[in-house]
Amino acid sequence: MNFKNLLVAILIFFFAVNIAARAQQRPLITEDVDIVPQGSVRIGAGVDFLQNAKFRLSGLKGDETRVGVININAGFAPNISFEIAGTLQNFLAINSAQSPPPIPLSIAANANSTNDIGDFSIAAKIKLRNETGNLPALGFKFGFQIPNTDQARGLGTNQNNIFGLVLVGKKFGKQYKDKTRQINLFGNLGIGILPAPLERFTQNDVLLYGLAGIFRVNKTFNVVSEVNGRASTRSGLAPLGTESQGEFRLGTQIKTSGLRFDAAGSIGLTKYSPRSGVTFGVTYQSPTIFTPAQ
Repeated sequence: MNFKNLLVAILIFFFAVNIAARAQQRPLITEDVDIVPQGSVRIGAGVDFLQNAKFRLSGLKGDETRVGVININAGFAPNISFEIAGTLQNFLAINSAQSPPPIPLSIAANANSTNDIGDFSIAAKIKLRNETGNLPALGFKFGFQIPNTDQARGLGTNQNNIFGLVLVGKKFGKQYKDKTRQINLFGNLGIGILPAPLERFTQNDVLLYGLAGIFRVNKTFNVVSEVNGRASTRSGLAPLGTESQGEFRLGTQIKTSGLRFDAAGSIGLTKYSPRSGVTFGVTYQSPTIFTPAQ
């Protein structure tokens, strides 16, 4: 069994065991500063539907469906967590294709669809300080994305991408006897190093950004929103596959039966972002199930 198949098998195992019982704060992409409790595991899984998705490296455009968008977080210390995230399968209904394509593709010239496993990422998050009355919480996240997707299927770039983010968060609101109204605001700012797929010894150092808020309406219902994306630092056109992308999301979280269900809609903010999309998912956080090494 090769590395790709082994990784997928491990992820499917975790998914099957725990979902019966992606995002860091699904349906948001922006990373919260808070850490999963030590010895606990948080598992999120969902489905994304994106309209007019654009894949510049392959020249394909169409409606994309991501099935099994999963995120597994484990708390290994009071201020450290580790994460594995990715998509089990991407499906693209092709609306148009560049001819000839920028890279060789292993799909028929008149094909109306393509699919492949998505890229996975491995990351660590460190909470550097808790928030105080006047100052926000601070954290740092760093990791890398593995090129699991075959670029010949038209959906990936076959590059190892590295990223690092500074995390900031602050909560506002008062707690009452029977309910809490609270706003959790958090933001990310960092850098992603994206090798240029078609240019040797070239990379695009993109600016990563995110600003998100979670408004707690009551104990079971939250309203969430964010702006998240990446901005190319290149003057002129960015290398194919490293273009600026961004989106605005608005959605909800509903807690019931030990699970947190979510849904959100999104609108693309850049030329090469999907035009719009929706996402649905569920998150489960386990009680303490293991004791980290001291």
